[in-house]
Amino acid sequence: MSVSNITATHPAAFLLVEIPGLEHLHIWISIPFCFAYTLALLGNCTLLFIIRSNAALHDLRYLFLAMLAAIDLVLSSTTLPKMLAIFWFRDRKINFYACLVQMFFLHSFSIMESAVLLAMAFDRYVAICKPLHYTMVLTRDLITRIGMAAVARAVTLMTPLPFLLRRFHYCRGPVIAHCYCEHMAVVRLACGDTRFNNIYGIAVAMFIVVLDLLFVILSYIFILQAVLQLASKEARYKAFGTCVSHIGAILSTYTPVVISLIMHRVARTAVPHVHILLAIFYLLFPRMVNPIIYGVKTKQIRDQLLSLFQRKDV
Repeated sequence: MSVSNITATHPAAFLLVEIPGLEHLHIWISIPFCFAYTLALLGNCTLLFIIRSNAALHDLRYLFLAMLAAIDLVLSSTTLPKMLAIFWFRDRKINFYACLVQMFFLHSFSIMESAVLLAMAFDRYVAICKPLHYTMVLTRDLITRIGMAAVARAVTLMTPLPFLLRRFHYCRGPVIAHCYCEHMAVVRLACGDTRFNNIYGIAVAMFIVVLDLLFVILSYIFILQAVLQLASKEARYKAFGTCVSHIGAILSTYTPVVISLIMHRVARTAVPHVHILLAIFYLLFPRMVNPIIYGVKTKQIRDQLLSLFQRKDV
């Protein structure tokens, strides 16, 4: 069956686009993407291995870091292999249901990542503002419940999307103006009244970004107040130094999101490849730099990593 053949409600498959206007550079563009994906895989797998294999890192703080690394692995592996297949082999076709699955994993794990970053901000707040109560507040039971709540929130918010998209008739052709299946890019191909999908997609994105980021900012306001009340400069530096890795992860995750949202609103007439490259940057950049940030700035992980390489040299 050809891609253009239509079933009762939807095409058998969609066609993902390459980067419009840059077709002659696709092989060259794929090189940094492949390098970034390789770094993301190696970095996050190494983090998980170090945390798993060292009992000293089975601390609650590092459980959050392990969650973040696992989420980053899923997010990068959900889209990048197919994207590289498009650039290298011109394999643009993606099954309709595979597209919905990719979209569900992409958006749901992005929501989970936001929840984990918020939980890590709460961890730093308790550690700095209420250090005597840290072990009583952040128990393994609470960490488990936070993880389950993050998964439940993401699944609850994203489960309706595939079912909503299945009910549409796609009369605007099978070509998705993106190199992976993104909700609004698929909605643009649908006929009929798509206002609910548009409103729901924007509402969920704003709810997650604004609410989670607001609580993160509030946590750091309280942290900053507590740090400034410390007596010595050395104590202030040491306390705030424990937050540097998390602040770096926050900036690497939310800065591309904010830039992408601004570009979609301000530069709507920009050439299509600008938006696509920004979306790929938003997808790849945090996955690549988060392991580097935590590997460099977290002493315990840095020491374990160095000892791992030293054992290999012996």
